[in-house]
Amino acid sequence: MAVLKSFVEVHPDSHFPIQNLPYGVFKPQPSSSPRPGVAIGDYVLDLSEIASAGLFDGPLLRNSDSFLQPNLNKFVSLGRPAWKEARATLQKLLSATEPTLRDNKELRQKALVPVSSVELLLPVVVGDYTDFFTSLHHTKNCGLIFRGPQTPVLDNWYRLPIAYHGRASSIVISGTDIVRPRGQAHPSGGSTPYFGPTLKLDFELEMATIVGPGNELGKPVDINNAEDHIFGLVLMNDWSARDIQAWEYIPLGPFLGKSFGTTISPWIVTLEALEPFASQAPKQDPPPLPYLTEKVSKSYDISLEAHIKPAGHEDSGVVTRTNLNHLYWTLTQQLAHHTINGCNLRPGDLLGTGTVSGPERESGGCLLELTWNGQNALSVNGLERKFLEDGDEVILTGYCKGSDYTIGFGTCSGKVVPAAP
Repeated sequence: MAVLKSFVEVHPDSHFPIQNLPYGVFKPQPSSSPRPGVAIGDYVLDLSEIASAGLFDGPLLRNSDSFLQPNLNKFVSLGRPAWKEARATLQKLLSATEPTLRDNKELRQKALVPVSSVELLLPVVVGDYTDFFTSLHHTKNCGLIFRGPQTPVLDNWYRLPIAYHGRASSIVISGTDIVRPRGQAHPSGGSTPYFGPTLKLDFELEMATIVGPGNELGKPVDINNAEDHIFGLVLMNDWSARDIQAWEYIPLGPFLGKSFGTTISPWIVTLEALEPFASQAPKQDPPPLPYLTEKVSKSYDISLEAHIKPAGHEDSGVVTRTNLNHLYWTLTQQLAHHTINGCNLRPGDLLGTGTVSGPERESGGCLLELTWNGQNALSVNGLERKFLEDGDEVILTGYCKGSDYTIGFGTCSGKVVPAAP
């Protein structure tokens, strides 16, 4: 079977071939209004132009104004049949053998914009944000660091996907600076807590689900229908102040140690694009309760990396490599569990996976694990790092490599700037 090719030239190493077509929101000019687009090679296809030209002509999208909105919330609310229709239309329009867009010079010039010339924005309005804790390796390492070897993983962790409700207002797009937070930390030698800029600023290498159609209040999502409520995935860095977190998290959990900044990547890769890279999820022992038992339990083979570019340096160094398929609880189990009490999810809600760590020490998804809470320094381009310093930039990336093409998420980056005076 011939591999689908685009008339837009796409470099073999690009994250954005015609097989991907991730969705984002952008402004072509600083004065432009935001509009939806898909990434293809080094270009963004302006979906407002495609819609205005009447090229979404399938039954579900023909009269829809979902691509004339300043965000993707309306489109993601439409559900999988509409998403599939849009994908089929876009793959046809961009294919090398289809003349409709390829040979229409005027429309092509309006609709295909170099990504280097646009401003990428948050793709959805995030009404609510939840962060899970679903990597067994990360959970075990955190338990060993904070509680010791007696009970590194508590019994309830194997029974339900643990999570906390995060702060939606501080979710920012890749490339946004992160101001070092100030707060309280454990007293050191005296009875008064430390107060000042965090001394243990960390990244967390995560992915996040973008919720599609939600559910009504009081009506849980069935585990075997949960996939229909997932539009796609983004990269996510849930920045963490470990000293603030350690002082405040007992008895209620994360608060100011987390809520100062969460960065997501601009492109949402759909489940349709990820389907060729689906993998068998890990065996769960003990077996999950019936409401979490799936007919098909799957993960995705997504290679994940975190790079740090030290302050004042041109080059970044890889500090960890891991894979989404190391997660213990699946994306669908996370979503179904979130609703089991009747909680209503809404289009555009963000569900973080929690830090994605692998089984080896060097595949830890954060500096807390990689340096064992600052006990062992990490070498980044010859420089030592226990936690992040002002001026350091963290760059996350993720991709799926097939035999004929690679699909990826681009990057999710942020630079640390000094604490406010």
